[in-house]
Amino acid sequence: MHEAPAANTVSFREALAVWWQIGILSFGGPAGQIALMHRIIVDEKRWLDEARFLHALNYCMLLPGPEAQQLATYVGWLLHGVRGGLVAGVLFILPGAVAILALSWLYVLFGDVSLVAGLFFGMKAAVLAIVCQAMARIAQRALRGRFHIALALAGFVGLFVFALPFPLVIFCAGLLAYLKARFEPIRLVAPSVEPILTHVRPGTGRAALTCLALWLGSVALLHLSLGSDNAFTQIADFFSRMAVVTFGGAYAVLSYVAQQAVEQYQWLAPGEMLDGLGLAETTPGPLILVTQFVGFLGAWREAGQGSSLLLASAGALLTTWVTFLPCFVWIFAGAPYVEKLRSHQALASALSAITAVVVGVIANLALWFAFNLLFTQTERVQAFGLDMLLPILGSIALPNLLLTLTAFAMLFVLRLHMLVILGSCALLGMLTTVL
Repeated sequence: MHEAPAANTVSFREALAVWWQIGILSFGGPAGQIALMHRIIVDEKRWLDEARFLHALNYCMLLPGPEAQQLATYVGWLLHGVRGGLVAGVLFILPGAVAILALSWLYVLFGDVSLVAGLFFGMKAAVLAIVCQAMARIAQRALRGRFHIALALAGFVGLFVFALPFPLVIFCAGLLAYLKARFEPIRLVAPSVEPILTHVRPGTGRAALTCLALWLGSVALLHLSLGSDNAFTQIADFFSRMAVVTFGGAYAVLSYVAQQAVEQYQWLAPGEMLDGLGLAETTPGPLILVTQFVGFLGAWREAGQGSSLLLASAGALLTTWVTFLPCFVWIFAGAPYVEKLRSHQALASALSAITAVVVGVIANLALWFAFNLLFTQTERVQAFGLDMLLPILGSIALPNLLLTLTAFAMLFVLRLHMLVILGSCALLGMLTTVL
């Protein structure tokens, strides 16, 4: 097993280039994004060892908001302190935010984004192959013993078969492992070979407070300057609330967002939320970026539709601002203390159990991703306590299947570089749109 290099030997310029790469290629939802970061940071660059990466992932899975973006922020902070965390977190969402904004413009002006959607569709087929490869690697390294394997299976069954709340699954796994560790004999753990970084100590409180002040201060300023009934103020209020309750990924709250945006605020017409979701699913970055499309249309209608695309863009940027600023608060406020827990046996055991459950979570997300990529229709089965989303077999999309099989062949048989696979599949996806 290779050792991770000292994190402080990684140059900031090198890290900057990698965060740009990850941000541009972060397709496939949390499963694909975590797989991408694991492949680049652990397997290729070897900036962190497996234990450090999974420890960071454990904490991020407990937080509200997009876990993959928070993981990028955490790793960036580990490498280069607060500035590293800010750069990693911002670059993770910037390409997707720009893409969603551009597609929103095209949507309201022309209503046709098929060629761009075809490009992103091809990349999603490649990402599915990358997700499966990374899931196998993470499972091999994280599932140490029957207890962890049982937790992973239980997590997958709880989420996929019974649709249990994500926080409940994570909490139960952590609690079981904590209690198990408390009643086991104390085991001496060899000290980590990684050097202790000077910034990996409680000391990022100022950064957390600054982000908190910018977040809440901007909302308060809108109330004072525009009033509570203004669309921009309502956008800031609504998506700030969403930012602190979005546990278990974007799909946990998107139905509520759609309902409120259509019925209460009238930002969207019926069916437009699905259009926005389709745009968000074909672009890089967290799926929660679909809220930017909602903010765009809300401000667009407030401005009288044709009067100003700039106001609509301001609504989109405001949505992204209040949605993602809290993520930096959680990381900068908690990560230094979470790092100290690595030496606490019972709590470390609880976090390692969360890692095991994360394998089941990634499997569930990968299966959902495959269903939505390979089939045009799905149905929800609800009977005898079961609550499963299953594909309608007759709705399989043959072009999607052929493109996905091609991606798997390029990765597992030809063993081509990830960028070659992504680029090839993107071109093939555009061809399927044109033909």
